[in-house]
Amino acid sequence: MTTFPSYDGTVLSYQSAGTGPVLVCLAGGPGHSAAYFQDLAGLTALRTVLLFDPRGVGRSDLPSDPSTLRFDRLALDLEALRTHLGQSTLDVLGHSAGAITAQAWAAQYPSSVGSLLLLTPSDHLQGGDRADVPGLRASFAAEPWYAEAMEALAELADAPPSQQTQLRRALLPFQYARWDAGAQEHAARSEATISKRAQAGYIAGFADVDVAGLLSGLAAVTASVLVVGGTRDAVSGCGSVELVASSFPTAAVAWVEGAGHHPWIDEPTAFRATVDPFLS
Repeated sequence: MTTFPSYDGTVLSYQSAGTGPVLVCLAGGPGHSAAYFQDLAGLTALRTVLLFDPRGVGRSDLPSDPSTLRFDRLALDLEALRTHLGQSTLDVLGHSAGAITAQAWAAQYPSSVGSLLLLTPSDHLQGGDRADVPGLRASFAAEPWYAEAMEALAELADAPPSQQTQLRRALLPFQYARWDAGAQEHAARSEATISKRAQAGYIAGFADVDVAGLLSGLAAVTASVLVVGGTRDAVSGCGSVELVASSFPTAAVAWVEGAGHHPWIDEPTAFRATVDPFLS
């Protein structure tokens, strides 16, 4: 583990493994530790994979100012990491909610972007409605966990905070193409590392964010961008992939057939076949 002070003195941490050019990885959740990327289906053989925990997550310190946990301000930490690493540009992988942070950084620091790889991204920044998600959830109707998950989904909106964590756990199978032992172990480890404070601060104050300005900034990004979706992603959906890609002038779209929200877990071979040409 390596630490460094960010722009405001908050000490942040990261771990790296592998060989080759650095690829900085931003986890989703929000509030998850980047440890859930593991070795990205062996991607450490191609790249030095740097797992960066945002402030308030893992071994990164919780800031004194909670407003700095907001997604657009986390972009300042990513830029501070670039400076710390002594890199003129960064190649960044953002997954799910981490893809929003990656986009906020690219919009604010376009000259710092080497490339962007956005995996099963949230389209919250683009104002998407994830209209295809109910249909993707319904594709799991034959699974033994489906009825319980749908009941939890119906109860979640009106549930008191004390019950929400348990209800959200019932929804975890929707994140994977197959709710097998490997997926269950990955989900359990991911949930064990989540920071509730970081999760709450990530989207707090969203109404105060200059979303139009960020989207305008994305339209000016000239670096290579690849947006990757899973055809069975019942969390972000498939439409979100196209919508996020449309924010960039030349972004490419690729699909990992049969994968859910974590394509490197669901379909590791197909995932590598999809991203390796871009990262090479």
